[in-house]
Order: sequence, then C-alpha cells, then structure tokens
Amino acid sequence: MRRLLTPILFAAAWLGATSAMAEVQRFAVISSGENVGHLFVDQVGDTVDVDYHVDNNGRGPKHKEHLVLGADGMPRLWTIEGVSLFGARVDERFEQGDGMLRWRSQADSGELPAPAPSLYIANDDSPWSLALYANVLKAAPEQSLDVTPGGRLTLTAVRSQAFGPDALPVTLYRLTGLELQPGYVMLDDAGRMVAEFSGSQITVREGLEATAPELMRMTAALEGERIHALQTQLAHSFDAPVRIRNVRIFQPETGVLSALSSVTVFGDRIAAIVPEPDTPTAGGDYEIDGQGGTLVPGLHDMHSHSTLQTGLFYLGAGVTSVRDMGNANGFLLNLTRDIDQGVAPGPRIVRDGMLEGRSSYSVRTGLLADTLGEALEDVRWYGQRGYRQIKIYNSLHPDWVAPVALEAHRLGMGVTGHVPAFVTPDQAIEAGYGEIAHINQLMLGWLLQPGEDSRTTLRLTAMARAADLDLDSLPVRRTLALMRVKGVALDTTAVALEVLMLSRAGEVPPSAVGYVDHMPIGYQRYRRRSFVDIDSPAVDQTYKAAFQKLLDTVKLLHDGGVQLLPGTDAGTGFTVHRELELYVKAGLTPAEALSLGTLRAEQYLGRDQSLGSIARGKLADLFLVPGDPTQDINAIRHIRMVMKGGVLYFPSEIHQALGIRPFADPVVIQSPKAPEDTAAGAAGESFLFGEGMDDDHGH
Repeated sequence: MRRLLTPILFAAAWLGATSAMAEVQRFAVISSGENVGHLFVDQVGDTVDVDYHVDNNGRGPKHKEHLVLGADGMPRLWTIEGVSLFGARVDERFEQGDGMLRWRSQADSGELPAPAPSLYIANDDSPWSLALYANVLKAAPEQSLDVTPGGRLTLTAVRSQAFGPDALPVTLYRLTGLELQPGYVMLDDAGRMVAEFSGSQITVREGLEATAPELMRMTAALEGERIHALQTQLAHSFDAPVRIRNVRIFQPETGVLSALSSVTVFGDRIAAIVPEPDTPTAGGDYEIDGQGGTLVPGLHDMHSHSTLQTGLFYLGAGVTSVRDMGNANGFLLNLTRDIDQGVAPGPRIVRDGMLEGRSSYSVRTGLLADTLGEALEDVRWYGQRGYRQIKIYNSLHPDWVAPVALEAHRLGMGVTGHVPAFVTPDQAIEAGYGEIAHINQLMLGWLLQPGEDSRTTLRLTAMARAADLDLDSLPVRRTLALMRVKGVALDTTAVALEVLMLSRAGEVPPSAVGYVDHMPIGYQRYRRRSFVDIDSPAVDQTYKAAFQKLLDTVKLLHDGGVQLLPGTDAGTGFTVHRELELYVKAGLTPAEALSLGTLRAEQYLGRDQSLGSIARGKLADLFLVPGDPTQDINAIRHIRMVMKGGVLYFPSEIHQALGIRPFADPVVIQSPKAPEDTAAGAAGESFLFGEGMDDDHGH
C-alpha cells in the first residue's frame, strides 16, 4: 500500500485551526422526503466533535466522533464510538504523531512510520468526513492523494452555482476511490459543508431541508452523465452476425453441458446453434473462439433494488435480468425506460411495487399508506403501471393484508414481501401471499414469540435462535406443507443473511472471499466489519450454528418442492454468484443452483419462451466462462464476455472503468472478412477490448 511520505504544506482556513472561535454546524438527514436523523458538528479551533444519529426503517448508525486537526487539515487524532447500521459496536481510533501512524477499526488495525502527515480514511465515519477529505484534497497536487490505510482518493470540481433560497455560492465536488461509486459533497466558499448527497439519503444544512428533492435531482443528473458516458464506451453492438464457436452450452432443462457447439447471434436473438466442427465463418461474420469454455444463460437476481450504478456491476457479473423489489417509483420507471432504449447500461428489470404502512419504523421506499383505503389505492396505482407484484413491508397493518392481497389478485398481480409485524408466515400465506421475501422472514415465524416486534433489528438478531431450531417440529412441518399446497415460493436472499450473521470485525466474511480483494479499499474495509454485536465466543458460535440451520432450511424447502428464487438484496452482481454458491453449500448440485438462477427464475416470471436458456430464437442473454460450472459453481466468477440482447460487454473493461481489478481476460473477436480481402488479410482483423472496432464495424 502506497503511503504519503512527503511533506504537504497548504492552508486550511476553513478549519479555523488558527482561531479559537467556536463554530456549530447542524444538518438534517433526509430519506424519501422525511427527516430520519441528524448530524451535529461542533468545532473550536482545531478540535471537532461530531454527533451522527440515524433511525431509518428501525436501523441506522449512531456514533460520536472526536477529531484534532493539524494546520494542514488532516486529522492527528480521530476517535469514533457508538454503533453501526445494525447495532454492532464501533470503537475506532486513529492517531498520528512521533513519526508514526496508528489506527484500529472494525475492519483493521496497524501502524506505519510516517515522516509526513497522511490523510486517514475512517471506516465508520459520518457524511461530514467527505467535506474534510474534499478540503484536504483541494490543496493537494492534482487534487489526488494516497491515503491511509490504502488506496488513492481523487477530487473533481464538478461545477459552481448558487444554491437554495438565499442563492448561496457553492461548489459541487465528486470524490472517487472511496467506494464502488463516487461520493458527492457541496461546499460553500469557506469550505464548509452544505450538503452530502451520495445516495438515496441526503445530509443537508438545517434550514435547507426543502432542497432535498433538488439535491436528489443533482445526483441523478451527475451520475446519469457519468453512467451514460460509460454505456457509450463499454457497450459493443454489431451490424453482422457474431459466431461464438468452440463452446459447450449449459442446458438448465437437464443440468448438463452440450457437446462442443457454435452459437450465432444476429441482432438481439440467437440465430443458430450447430455442433462443432462446423464450416468456416461466412464472409461478413464476426467470430469469437470460446476455447472450450461454457456458455451460460444470463443470471437472474430475484431481489434487487436497482440504481443507476448497479447496471454495470450486474452486467459485469453475467446478470442480465433482475426483479426490483422496491424503489422510488418515478426513478424506477425512468431507469427501466432508459435501459430498454439502450441509453443506460443494465439488466432487464421486472418491477415489484413496495407498499408500507405508517409507523415509527416505516421504510421510506415505494408507497406509504396511512389507511386501508390509501393502501388499496396504492395497489391500483401499481396495477395501472404494469408492476408484476405488490411487495408488502413490515409496518402494513395486519388487518390490511387480506384486502390488499385480494385487490392485487383482482388486478392480476401477485403478492410477496416481508411478513408484517405481529403476523405469522402461515397467516400471510392464508391471506394471499404467493411468495415470501427473505428466508429470515419465513424462519422468524418459527422463532419469534407472540408480541415480539419484527420491525426492529430483532428481525436479524432473533435469527440466532435458529441454532436450536428443530426442523422436524410441528410448526416447521405445518408451514412447509402450507407452502406446497398453496404453491408459495421463497425469495431466499441467503447471502444477505450470511453478511449480517457471519461478518466479523477485522475479517473478510465468507460472502466476500471470492471477490473482495479486487475491490476499492473503502469497500474492502466496509466488508471487514460486524453487523451484529458479537460480544463473546459463545455468541459467535451461536450465529454460525444458526446460519447452518438456515442452509439446512434451504435444502429442506428444495427437497420439499418449494420454488427457490435466488435473490441478494444487493447490487454488485458478485452476491448473485455467492447466493448460488450457498445453494450448493446447502446441498444442491451446481447444476440445480444454476437452473434456479436462470431458466427456473424465468419460468416463475412467465418469460421462459424468450429467456432463461440458450436456444434458437431466444434473446441473446448469455455469458462465457472458461471452466465448467456444473462441476465447480465458482467458475461463474471468471467471466470473459457477456451479451444482453446481442450487445456485448467485456467484464474486464467494466471492472477497470469502475476501479475493480478484473477477474478474467476478455475474448478476442475476429472481425469480418470482406470478399475483396487479400490472402494476407484473409484471417481478418482481431481486436481486444473492442480495439479496431470502428464505426464501419458496427461499434
């Protein structure tokens, strides 16, 4: 890891380091138009105290920070104490002095010699830290620095403008190198934070809360420009047939690989599949030598929450279809349109509509109903816009579940979701659920006591009780029988539960072992943390035993004929690979897991006539790996090319553009041979990463 070892001398007047004057900054945290927390920053001279508190959907970080800053604006001391998103304890400390850097956090600890100051990137920080980083980077050479404990942070001034009702002069900055997507922070002329707006949650100065929608539009516009430019750069289209030869095809109907074959794609469809050896490529065709690898139908994530940024991550992982399980509805409708028109990169999206009831624990996604009448009207709103299912959430009133399900069914929609608080899975199924979202929402029906509130983090922590669960008990057998009789499916998201139950401070969790060392440093550190409070070896072992019981439940459901829907509740695509690996760890074969993640998912959605397998006339959604995933499910991580509707992407190109170290070399594409080609050029032009693919070749 590179360290900043040379002196950096620059002013930091914004910090007030040379003044003992006290400054108090107050910010509101806004999610979906509602205040869900606060950020208080009190500064006296070079000392800063931060109070960050978020309570959104029954969870959120709550911690206090103390910083002592140097004249250069870099922290010399930084402590953070409190709890993280789901309540895991935070006790982070960084100290710089006597020529040494020392730090400890949930993710890591270490010490290094440091003859010059270095910028420390905190693991459990608040949005205010982006303002701190931005002010340091503004004065750095080329506004870029190597940082501690690793990586490089870069600042870009996006634009300056007047903001808010008082036309405050501000500058918008983009920070890259922290996470998988950029951070955005708005500073005034004195360098003080006005707003941080990196995701769906906005942190903005008190008094400017009404500007949150404008900030969201700014984020969408800035990220839209970036993502659309990447789509132009990374999507490769063809005006002639593309022949992928020397490949075996995974056949999800049987779970076996075909003999060596040649697959030709023209436009967005599979035009032909013939056995190898075949006749040479016809003049005017592109050719890809698959080198004996395996073509797999595009994967499906049956539980996503799509963003502008998730599209490229999904495509890079071979995920060509997702089911969005709840989103900002206007945004999702626009995103679906842009992807369908090829303006934005991303998988095909099936839309489910989130429906929540009003409570102090309400999620601020989708539609929020105060009365049964509003809930029914919300169902009709979704039905009129072509949503496939209604997704019921935690706070919907128990008495509303049956009438909501009835109205959804009347309009031809299915019903899925969390099991609302004080409702059992059996009651939800009897009321009209055709599917349950998340395996913990199913298992809590066997673990919670009457009156316990699943709107809190209990919906996670109570899963520890599964360690002692008897899967042959009457309640378990009764629920499984009901699911079989009613044809109820389960959207498992086992990987999300693995992250929450098996993550340990300072360790790479099992869910991320296959990919985390390829990721930016901020993401790597984020994954090396706990999400629940593990305060003893006994608690650690209890959660591990409980997760094994969860995997046993997956196998029990599969063997009992219950439809499993591989979902992740994440957006990187890498977690889709892990979800299928967990199915194999539970006892399914790799072929069974792959079938569930491809054809079986499309059969469930009623789209298997055009998607889910590689066959003549179907849409060309597929990816190529060098190994045999029916023998080793991990082979699906090493993807050389992906097609979605005949448009080709190189995962190596995608990952490099996103700051990720690639997982596999790309294929080489042989360009068409024109009839007038000389003998010397008859082999055609080959190119890597799309090089040589100019406008004449359909790029």
